[in-house]
Amino acid sequence: MANTLATFMEVDSTKDNYHGLYSEDPIQCLEALINIKNLVIGSNRMKGSIIESSVVPRLIQLIQMCNKQNSANLAKEAVLTIASLAKGTEEHVKVLIDSGVVAILLENTRSSDAAFVEACLRALRTILKSPETPVNMIFDRNDMKDDPLYQIIPHLLSLAASHRSFVNKECIANIMAASCQVMTNEQQNILNNYGSISLIASLLVNNVLKVQMAALHWLAQICYQNETVSAFVVNEYCDGKSMSDLLVSMMSQQKTHEMQLIAAKCMTCIYRSGALNSDDKRIIYKTLPTLVRMCKKDKETSIRAMGAETLAYLTEIDTNLQQTASICDHLIPTLADLLKYQSNCISLLGYSDAFNNQPITAATVRKLEQEVITTQDMKQAAFKAFASLGANDEDIRKRIIETDFLMDHIVSGLSDPNIKTRLSALRCLHSLSRSVQQLRTTFQDHAVWVPLRNLLHNASDEILSVASSTLCNLLLEFSPSKQHFLDRGAVELLCDLTRRDEAALRLNGVWALMNMAFQADQNCKSQILNALGTDQIFRLLSDPDVNTLMKTLGLLRNLLSNKPHIDHIMSLHGKQVMQAVILILEGDHQSDVKEQALCILANIADGDTAKEFIMSNEDMLKKLTSYMMHSNVKLQIAATFCISNLIWSEEEGANHRQDRLKEMGVHKLLQQLLTTNDTTLFDRVKTALQQFNN
Repeated sequence: MANTLATFMEVDSTKDNYHGLYSEDPIQCLEALINIKNLVIGSNRMKGSIIESSVVPRLIQLIQMCNKQNSANLAKEAVLTIASLAKGTEEHVKVLIDSGVVAILLENTRSSDAAFVEACLRALRTILKSPETPVNMIFDRNDMKDDPLYQIIPHLLSLAASHRSFVNKECIANIMAASCQVMTNEQQNILNNYGSISLIASLLVNNVLKVQMAALHWLAQICYQNETVSAFVVNEYCDGKSMSDLLVSMMSQQKTHEMQLIAAKCMTCIYRSGALNSDDKRIIYKTLPTLVRMCKKDKETSIRAMGAETLAYLTEIDTNLQQTASICDHLIPTLADLLKYQSNCISLLGYSDAFNNQPITAATVRKLEQEVITTQDMKQAAFKAFASLGANDEDIRKRIIETDFLMDHIVSGLSDPNIKTRLSALRCLHSLSRSVQQLRTTFQDHAVWVPLRNLLHNASDEILSVASSTLCNLLLEFSPSKQHFLDRGAVELLCDLTRRDEAALRLNGVWALMNMAFQADQNCKSQILNALGTDQIFRLLSDPDVNTLMKTLGLLRNLLSNKPHIDHIMSLHGKQVMQAVILILEGDHQSDVKEQALCILANIADGDTAKEFIMSNEDMLKKLTSYMMHSNVKLQIAATFCISNLIWSEEEGANHRQDRLKEMGVHKLLQQLLTTNDTTLFDRVKTALQQFNN
């Protein structure tokens, strides 16, 4: 009761002094300001009370008076008060940002008063590190005008380079790191052109830990997916030592865990940007082992989470790095342990029971919330790392899947309430679904199609893209999961994907339908054709994405397989199918695309009644003869195979078809092709000539 009364007394006392802020007497105003500043230190409740009292606009007004006589102390105290308010909740920071205080603080970093500048930088550092701060705020400010007054970035960099204060250097490095979390290549290049890399190098060698850590975070952001900047880093030297070697030295086990991790993250970004090769010793023997070490149990949970996520990025595209990492210091069980992690704090739903019905402080609530976030981060990072490790190697996938309870964690992750966890678990499942053996066994045992099917409905585009990619693998003919999707409306869902504006979704939809149609029964093929429609097939054959076009042709080829199926489909859609093939053969397409069209013709020629669609089309027969003499041997092989199917001697009407094609000079063309050096074409030609002889 006494504490509560004291708080109310403080609030009342502050209210009594609010009017002092607006006094024209600088002494009275300064006294009120200092009282408020002292009152809000360490108390989010008091911070909220001050903000709700609309004091912030007056604080900004006082900051802007910094150059007036007798107002310097007022401006400095106002900035210190803003800095304290910025250490409150995210809601408090949002109010400060909406008030426009960031622009005011940036402008005042040009003051000649060193102490005032330092106070402004401290406040900016705190505000810009908040999740509520809009990304690229510094760049937005930088682009406001051409007037040098507004060129904030070069001014801040110059200030960090010339000023002796380590506080200023650390603040500016943190401001830049926080402001550059989402940058375009153009913005990264702007920073590079202003001399950021040489400045960062100088900050890395000054031996002040806070400055070094801020510089490392900044470096990771500026190098991310930018080969030009990363190459500049590789070639930069400071105190006779290259920046790459500086980063390697910072991965020494004598350094703090956080420094080792961020240095390894910088090297990862430089490598992934293309400035270093995957076989570089600094990547294989230093960066990779450091990241594996950061995943160990003896590290803090946040370090383990970031270590696993960075490791996932490092190994994502290179098979050799994946293989090396998978056998490095028991990595697979180490990552699996991240999925088992449970917060030491009780669930947020059990506050009162956890603390014997004692009141829960705001600090405790924040700690519990952070524990929940960290647990999610660890799961997401582990799933991402497994996805990268298993991307290309069957043996690694087998070892991952055989890890105790891993598939249970993945299936559970697919239904996690956190969307990021669902997505990372899905990416892991997609990577592991490339295993033919596991599709037949483990995936069947764990019924992965159930949560995957649920994800496909009302999902975001990102989840839908990965889920449909996974579905492509689960619909292969040898996968037991195929029938489960066929029985539950998968055809309609996939056909809908082919109509989406996003190229990746259209591709996945067609790809999955192609896999579904392979060696399928007639009922399944009819479902696909009826749901997709010939009009949509034509649209897909005109798709600007060549991969989608190729998969659409693959779909047609799979639909038109098995003699009875070919005849049935051509009896219903023969005219449209032939139009589609002609569209491709007469279009300006790559040879691989035209080869697929010729293979579709070869399948049609294999039908009993369907082959008449070719024989009755004079233009199509002429196209076949022209492709028999094409400069591309693959097109010659496909055209010859089609001819062979048309004249197969054991089928009814073969004599008539042979006579017709002889009249067109096909027999002579085949004899000419016997001189080919290509063994496959030679065999095709020899088979076709045998049909004429029979």
